[in-house]
Amino acid sequence: MFKLTGLIPATLALAALTLSAAAHADVDLKLGSTERVTRLFAYPNNCSVICFRNWSLEQTVAHYLSQSVQRDGYTHAKVLVKNDNGQLYAEISGVPKGYDKPLAALLDAGDLAYTGASKLNADGKWAYSWYLFLPLGMALENRKSIELLHFPPDYSLTQAQDYLRSNTTDRWATLLTVNGIPAEQTPAYQTIIDIAPIAAPANAGSDLEGVYDYFKEYQTTLVKQFSQTAKGTTLPMVAFGAPVRNWIKQQYGPTVNVLGLATISPSAGVNVPVLGSNHPSYIWYAADPKSYTGDDAQAKADAAGLKVMGQDLSAACWQADMGSKLTSNAQTTLDNCTRTWQVTQKVKTCELFYTSIRNLSEQQAVTQCASTPIKAQLKQLQAPLPESAVPAPYL
Repeated sequence: MFKLTGLIPATLALAALTLSAAAHADVDLKLGSTERVTRLFAYPNNCSVICFRNWSLEQTVAHYLSQSVQRDGYTHAKVLVKNDNGQLYAEISGVPKGYDKPLAALLDAGDLAYTGASKLNADGKWAYSWYLFLPLGMALENRKSIELLHFPPDYSLTQAQDYLRSNTTDRWATLLTVNGIPAEQTPAYQTIIDIAPIAAPANAGSDLEGVYDYFKEYQTTLVKQFSQTAKGTTLPMVAFGAPVRNWIKQQYGPTVNVLGLATISPSAGVNVPVLGSNHPSYIWYAADPKSYTGDDAQAKADAAGLKVMGQDLSAACWQADMGSKLTSNAQTTLDNCTRTWQVTQKVKTCELFYTSIRNLSEQQAVTQCASTPIKAQLKQLQAPLPESAVPAPYL
């Protein structure tokens, strides 16, 4: 019998070379005119009289594209942005063929956001302290889950030039790591869609009410794009805060309460599991003794903070588990997560609250959570938190 022994290694080697070439393809993308790229990349990001970082337009674009390739896991990828007669081009090496498609789609959606912002300004509703800011620099291809939020804080743009650098995103990344996601992988879980693509002061939430309809086409386009991978796999979504959960109801129909599950269909045949959550910053309001009256204001603040911590850990647990195992059952996963953080690990929930929110040492937190008053509060950890008992922001 004729044997192909000598050919098998060669065939495997050829296949390996083909895969290697596919993983290290060069991608070229026309970004558009200087005018288009300037507005889509909020250029200059941080200049008044003096520029915080005195980057050119090309350097700014390369900065955000480099963030994306790194967060997609292509650590050896290189980005070069060139200007040729007023047209900007991006050359990206060390990424798979087709990597330009999700980037091009994001920028096309950005044109819709710019149209909405222009109309908002024409109607006299744009504030001088706002900046159009698209979700730049996040994973474009190897996403694990989607985070639906309200708006990015201005310092993420003007200081950090990093969409994922904020108190909100930092806190949630920490909760993901507590739930088993390595710190370097959390950006893949934090692909953000803000219903208001406006970098604004962190306390501007109420000022942004009424602007969402201007960005409807942009919002729904991004939800369609981000909620599926290139392979057609549906990604789980977490809806943070009352404005966002209300937007889900208005746009797609279902009511999504905190730790409530729903399914939305951003396009035909696509069913996205959505979990309602507190806004990541809400705990600082709920746990603030100044938000309460009476001699027991501190006790009320601690009780509210502990409940919110249990809810947030449960939501991050669901996001981590669903994102790492995309075929998991959403309800079963949620049941397991709430049982973990609000029943079996409620003392750990307590300790995390006192170390991360009250800034106690680990030993101080252990002592506090073993005290009689706190042990009594932990028995009520699963009880719903009355909205009337806590301040309004970020409910």
